[in-house]
Amino acid sequence: TAYNVCGFKKGKSEKTLGFSGHFDHIGVSKKGGEDTIYNGADDDASGITTLVGIADYFKNKKPEFSMVFMAFNGEEKGMLGSRAIAEDKGLDKIYNSLTALFNFEMVATESEFGKNAVFITGDEFSNLDELFNKNAVNGLKIHPDPYSSEQLFYRSDNVSFVKKKIIAHSISTADMSKIKHYHQLNDDINVVDFDNLTQLINNFGKTLEKLNTKNFNPTYNDKVKFN
Repeated sequence: TAYNVCGFKKGKSEKTLGFSGHFDHIGVSKKGGEDTIYNGADDDASGITTLVGIADYFKNKKPEFSMVFMAFNGEEKGMLGSRAIAEDKGLDKIYNSLTALFNFEMVATESEFGKNAVFITGDEFSNLDELFNKNAVNGLKIHPDPYSSEQLFYRSDNVSFVKKKIIAHSISTADMSKIKHYHQLNDDINVVDFDNLTQLINNFGKTLEKLNTKNFNPTYNDKVKFN
């Protein structure tokens, strides 16, 4: 048996924003050697750090949107944790009120767009990035996915919610053109750009604080595939 970890923050509105990441990784190397642990600092401890950081930002605030925070298990085994929770009928009340889900996947490094910048998977399927960027503070920007041929939109936990026709995208900084620690033993604390990650968390918090049901109501277009 494996578990997900979730929390809920009541806002001024019943409408809800979701934030997620996964805390599992790929275990240990069978090759032996001095270091056998796949730490997963970027994939996806950085996403969980962002999730917790945003929750901490709002701990003494009452945001416009209510907020649900979801830390998934089993992503590396085929999104098992997110699939299970997305299919939980007992949570349909939350899902029916969910305006959008931000799934943080590998945000430990500086993106190819520089610091204080992320990209969104599946940007061609909704206007989430456009609406977010209109309200973004301190130069924070969500860029289009530069690796669209990799089909990253359908390869992370966000897809479990896409299947429910919920606006759900992954947010990342991973430079896929030169990354060398993906699913490697050296995905450890040394790859983390703490200054950039801290800046991203703070600026996401400040931007999210500006969002409300009038200025942020993203929609899918007819390009997205729900199955």
